[in-house]
Amino acid sequence: MGERVTSHWEVYTLKYILVIGDGMADVALERLNGRTPLEVASKPRIDSLARSSSYGTAVNCPQGLPAGSDTAILSIFGCDPRKYYFGRAPLEAADQGIGVPDGSIAFRCNMACVMPDESGKLVMQSHSAGGIDGATARALIVDLLEDAEYSAALSGAGVTIYPSDSYRHIGVQRGTAASALEMYAPHDNLGRAIEEIMPQGSDNAETLANLVRQSVPILSRHPLNSARVAEGKLPANCVWMWANGTSATLPSFETRYGVRGAVISAVPLCRGIGALQGMEVIRVEGATGELDTNYEGKAAAALAALRRGLDFVAVHIEAPDECTHCGDLTGKIQAIERIDSRFLAPLVDAMGDERFRLLLLSDHYTLSTDGSHGAQPVPFIIYDSHEPQVGVDSYSEAMCQPGETIPDGTALISKLIRH
Repeated sequence: MGERVTSHWEVYTLKYILVIGDGMADVALERLNGRTPLEVASKPRIDSLARSSSYGTAVNCPQGLPAGSDTAILSIFGCDPRKYYFGRAPLEAADQGIGVPDGSIAFRCNMACVMPDESGKLVMQSHSAGGIDGATARALIVDLLEDAEYSAALSGAGVTIYPSDSYRHIGVQRGTAASALEMYAPHDNLGRAIEEIMPQGSDNAETLANLVRQSVPILSRHPLNSARVAEGKLPANCVWMWANGTSATLPSFETRYGVRGAVISAVPLCRGIGALQGMEVIRVEGATGELDTNYEGKAAAALAALRRGLDFVAVHIEAPDECTHCGDLTGKIQAIERIDSRFLAPLVDAMGDERFRLLLLSDHYTLSTDGSHGAQPVPFIIYDSHEPQVGVDSYSEAMCQPGETIPDGTALISKLIRH
């Protein structure tokens, strides 16, 4: 008999794939006849994997901590947020190489939209100005920083704002204690008067609140926002400051789990968590974090990372979460369907006969009832290409609920990566 011919990238170890569909999990909705978006969405490849997977639910957001991607993705990557949660913004700052010196705080600066209600009070209309494109978001923040009045206010407050290529900018305030400062997530407070959710609780809270207030008239009269309104779009007329925290450090992923990994995401938070753990950060052209993101490009990038020798790749897809925050239920269902048909199907097909294990889950619930996050246990499946299990007919909240209960989501990564 002749010698067995191996494939050009065969190795005698497993490959590991983590897929996070941000905010896919949801509650049963009257608009969907008592079903959830996961139950309504057409996702034949995901459901096919679920039928041969182990399954269950996991608590990624520990009680007492914010229910959000910051705590949830830390858990999914094996970092207990009760030990490693330093606030969301420092994790995002790490992705951009922004240092947070001792005695300083970082916070997120959203390009948000605020609008007057019937009484004339400004209310939070959209956390992302209706999903503003990156080029416009950068142009607006750069022009704001060049405004003499606003620049002087930032300098007096000891604040530096670092522009990014999305609605998510980062601010750093020097010489400030962060412990008592309370800041509010805009996507969890849609429709609320902004004066009710301004920074509070510390000596510098009013200083930051004034920076938010001062941004509104300057941005509202900007020509780019005038053009957006004329086109029927929401203006990005407010810099909303939130997600404060101090400098962050995380343990090495490779040291703990014995695999070399990469992270693929359009979202600075997820990339920052990966970078702080020593993972390679892969940026994909056309990855927007919105419904129109480059699903195929993410699949190709994940495959390329595994083929050139990495053992583990984590792919985060933000679209279901963003659609929910924007009140777009149809878009959320479409996002789940595109994850299935345009990301997961081509990736799994391209893996062919190679040995791999795949963990698919939502990081947290994102509720279509009000756009907020929920800390409920999320459904997960773990698929092994060479060790099929007796799974469930479909991947959904209800189908996975009778399976294994993981009370601490940090244990999931160890269930995926077996030696």
